[in-house]
Amino acid sequence: MSSLNPQLIAQVRFLQRQAASLLLYQSLLTDAIGQAFINLLVALEQESNALDCLQAYGIFFQEQAANQQCWQDYLIAQILRADNPFTQQAQQTDLKNLPSSLVAAAKSDLHCLQSLYQCSGEQLSQWIQQLIPLSVAPVVWQPEPDRVEKIEELPLKSQFAKLENWGDIIEELAAHYRQFGIGLFAKSQAFRWQNRELLGIFHPDPVHFSQLIGYESQRQILLQNTEFLLAGYAAQNVLLYGSRGSGKSSLIKALLHQYGDRGLRLIEVAKSDLQDLPIVIEQLRGSPHKFIIFVDDLSFEEDDDTFKALKVVLEGNITARPQNVVVYATSNRRHLVREYFADRPQPREVDEVQAWDTVQEKLSFSDRFGLTLTFEPPDQQTYLKMVDHLAALAGIRLETQELEFRALQWATRHNGRSGRSARQFVDFLTAELALFSVTSHRRDHES
Repeated sequence: MSSLNPQLIAQVRFLQRQAASLLLYQSLLTDAIGQAFINLLVALEQESNALDCLQAYGIFFQEQAANQQCWQDYLIAQILRADNPFTQQAQQTDLKNLPSSLVAAAKSDLHCLQSLYQCSGEQLSQWIQQLIPLSVAPVVWQPEPDRVEKIEELPLKSQFAKLENWGDIIEELAAHYRQFGIGLFAKSQAFRWQNRELLGIFHPDPVHFSQLIGYESQRQILLQNTEFLLAGYAAQNVLLYGSRGSGKSSLIKALLHQYGDRGLRLIEVAKSDLQDLPIVIEQLRGSPHKFIIFVDDLSFEEDDDTFKALKVVLEGNITARPQNVVVYATSNRRHLVREYFADRPQPREVDEVQAWDTVQEKLSFSDRFGLTLTFEPPDQQTYLKMVDHLAALAGIRLETQELEFRALQWATRHNGRSGRSARQFVDFLTAELALFSVTSHRRDHES
């Protein structure tokens, strides 16, 4: 095994010092790719045995492949989404209003990160070849030319690649944080609250408004209210109430694809986690994004106290609700809280003195939503219109009479007329026709 010349050893140690000198952006090097890069530098600096160096480079290559990003593209993407004291404050106020020491620390870190950026995959591969030595340098991970990049990140990425001093981009970088946000909200558009933390959903339901037929007036009101939210006005919390399978949840999910590129984010909170709503909302305060908290299939039992947490969010308490957050909930039950005849006051000594107040509190809970949109079961004509539209999108070519006859049979034998039934029928029919076509082709070929 050869050794690196003193000049190259000095370069490796310089990179290690630069990485260790980070004051604000340390988190960029704590995940898999960052750690793989640091471990590779350690192996080179210590001039470990050939197997250790090759293994360290292999892990570094594997992490780039897993993320489908070369080291340099990854580093810039992490800078643009970083969550640290500088980015947190920069997204809420102008750069000139930030503490000078904070801005100085950010510039210093950008200078250090530029040094790490200049250590390309090609450079590391050449060092490995020189150290081992190898007849052929290890393969370098190269980004795919047709890789889909986030549109909002492209201008700054090109500037980073051209700048002589990354500290000069601090104003543009702060403006980027203010416009597009930081951390998890810059990486994903859909989230789930689980185990008291937000988890990104990187493959949200692909439903679009073009796939949804019927309930045009309800859709228009929902779109208008969401436009208010995006424009920074006081938007209303919305309850979507009605029959099962009518597309209430799909309408809310479709909003993400309609407005995600305008800063809308969707957070799904299960009914069992409603007591955490105040915690969730405090994490959203100050973000430049607009948030819809999505609660699906909302209802409460008689002795269920979790609705109190939702009540606080809907009505507010001494802490003001952020104007960038609204709640959109769906329910099959108009009044949300299950009511029994036994709940109604009876002239017995054990009854609550003001029992009607308790009943009215239950019945009026849904009134705390600013908007209530009602979804009635579709009639036969609307149901068939849904089927025809979805079949056209799926490319199904059947006579209209046959298609609608089979659709009505499906509704009778399964879940009745609804948007969900129409979708299930078209999905089933698409698979059936495709399989029949493949089977027929195979038989014709065999014969």
